[in-house]
Amino acid sequence: MSPEPVRALIKDFIESLYSEKGYSPNTGKAYQGDLLEFLLFAAGNRPGADQGGQDTGRVKVKDIDGLLIRAYLAFLHGKKNRKSSIARKLSSIRSFLKYLVKTGNLDENPADSVLTPKQEKPIPSYLTVDDIFRLLDSMASDSLLGMRNRAIFEMLYSTGIRVSELVGLNIPNIDFNQKIVRVLGKGNKERIVPMGSKAAEAVVGYRSKLAAVSNKMPDEEGPVFLNKNRGRLSARSVRRILEKMIRECGLTTPISPHGIRHTFATHMLDAGADLREVQELLGHKSLSTTQRYTHVTIDRLMKVYDKAHPRK
Repeated sequence: MSPEPVRALIKDFIESLYSEKGYSPNTGKAYQGDLLEFLLFAAGNRPGADQGGQDTGRVKVKDIDGLLIRAYLAFLHGKKNRKSSIARKLSSIRSFLKYLVKTGNLDENPADSVLTPKQEKPIPSYLTVDDIFRLLDSMASDSLLGMRNRAIFEMLYSTGIRVSELVGLNIPNIDFNQKIVRVLGKGNKERIVPMGSKAAEAVVGYRSKLAAVSNKMPDEEGPVFLNKNRGRLSARSVRRILEKMIRECGLTTPISPHGIRHTFATHMLDAGADLREVQELLGHKSLSTTQRYTHVTIDRLMKVYDKAHPRK
């Protein structure tokens, strides 16, 4: 076990993140900040500490054990740190100690016996049926950009695809006769999703308007949705468009393009769709990911139960 002060080893670790793993300066600073915070805590908790936790140069590798790490996590919890923040700080400590084992400065990683705090899984935000209809119907359909925007969000709500999948669509990915879309999802996994009539009509209308404005047919092998410079639309642009649309139609619920995906899943499940079928439509690898969307259905069933059951 190395007698070298931990502070010097942290510096070596950060340098290795840059040289060996190619991490960005921002990532390196984040690791460094987490580790120096832990070092300050360790300085105040080592045997014989007498400088209020400020004498970080005296902390040695031998001072770090599972008890100290757990005490630090309890300290963070007492300071009302979010669980996600505590988990990140523990991850930084764990990576640093793993580096010390790898470089021979530590025999074994004491963080291996420390459990990561269980993360809260926030309920996804979504729009009600009335609100999503209000949003879609508020979009102008007389201009090229208005028709494009309407087609974008009709497509997102109709198919439940990710915004990254939407902006990556090319014309050959859509079969307008069968009303299906071939989507390239995470991990380059392809899936087929159905598309509603309103979404299909909106996309056809937009492409026809694009051809009329341009006085030529758009590239039939190129992107479905174009920006004003006739290049592929970006996911960031879709987010900005949605934010503008929400302000203009006066919705009070903040929603992102991904929130429309949540809305799709919630409405499908609330109307009785099978959980595994929705999982396939969304392209989720794990069923537990899709189960986050059952909250509305469960809430509705509980209200029905409370209202109707004679013996609660």
